[in-house]
Amino acid sequence: MPDQAGSEALTISNQSASESALRQVATSRLFRGSTLAMFLSGLGTSAAAPQIVLFLVKELGASLPLAGLYYLTSLAAPVAGYFVGRYSDRTGNRLGLFRLCAAAGFAGWAGLALSTSVWMPFFIAVALLAVSGATASQIFAAVHDELSRNPDDANERVVAIIRMALTGGWIVGPMLGAWAAAAYGLRPMLWMTAICMLLQIAPLGTLNPVARLKTESASEPVHHHASLRAMLPLLAFTGLFVLVYAGEPVKYGFLLIYMEEHLNLSPAVRGAVIGVQPFIELLIMPFSIGLGRRLGNVWLMCIAAALGVFANLCFALWPSATGMFAGQVLMGGVWGIFMVLGILVAQRLLPSAVATASAIFMSSTALASALGGVAGGLGVKMLGLPNVFLLPALFAGIAVIGLALTARTETRRQA
Repeated sequence: MPDQAGSEALTISNQSASESALRQVATSRLFRGSTLAMFLSGLGTSAAAPQIVLFLVKELGASLPLAGLYYLTSLAAPVAGYFVGRYSDRTGNRLGLFRLCAAAGFAGWAGLALSTSVWMPFFIAVALLAVSGATASQIFAAVHDELSRNPDDANERVVAIIRMALTGGWIVGPMLGAWAAAAYGLRPMLWMTAICMLLQIAPLGTLNPVARLKTESASEPVHHHASLRAMLPLLAFTGLFVLVYAGEPVKYGFLLIYMEEHLNLSPAVRGAVIGVQPFIELLIMPFSIGLGRRLGNVWLMCIAAALGVFANLCFALWPSATGMFAGQVLMGGVWGIFMVLGILVAQRLLPSAVATASAIFMSSTALASALGGVAGGLGVKMLGLPNVFLLPALFAGIAVIGLALTARTETRRQA
């Protein structure tokens, strides 16, 4: 009976915190605007991302190998994100930088839509789109600043709601982008993405809360320059996240081909397999905060990485529609946990420079995409299909060990 009473009390507490988080988002201009901005960001980026290679080939006459190299330009995003985050931590001007990054995104995607030579998208991606990738990190840094001023049990759920909006955009975007490209053409589709980038600014208007920087004296601000030593835990954690995320480009590069050419699954089944992951992801996201509090955030992400191991083993060793669905359901569990808790853990690992921490963590997906792309290309040549999925299973397994060691160290430190 005591256990049951305690469980009921915890459930009531979780429900109360969830309602409080929804209330905070609905009543706060910053949180409400951040939610809408993140949805627009996810919508616009994901609408264009799957169409870029097609645009380079059909509109600009690039060869397939050259078009494939376009994705290597994403390696500039972590570098740009780091410098934007560092400047943000020095000045505390989160939303001012957010607007500049969003404007860079608009200019970048509009530039792609107007491109007439193959070299132009490559240059634009490095010069402008890499900078625009820092919009999300500035939003989450601003949200962190505001939540830090008003500590509450529901604060982490506020972050989860805003993060879910970004994921929601990534669910709708690919379908909208495919429709727009088919109905109006690839260049108008890129203009749609550019407009989404610019519209991110509208929900937040002229709002500009500036982070309160710690000071040594009343007149002398301390500029936050995180040393390499202070950043090591964050970099180690981000590296483990990269290992888990590296499986995504492998999956999206080869899973559809495997299902079509080897398993002979119908288009409807293939579409359902791809669509089930984000659905499961959104279902799990609201519960990640509560589970993280019970088990510990890093321990829960260790479990999520283990789900990634089993998901890729399903793709490699279970050659049927059921195996594909099982793998995607497990992957939904992976990202339903990582996408909510990852940003929270990253900010806690570098509390004196949350914008830098947010930028490093959120831009690391670009590095993971490059790693996964190279590993997938070499792996499919050496191992073939479906054995190429053993590589991301191995990567996720290494991440499980690393996260377990991190969680164990954290538990000892707290004890």
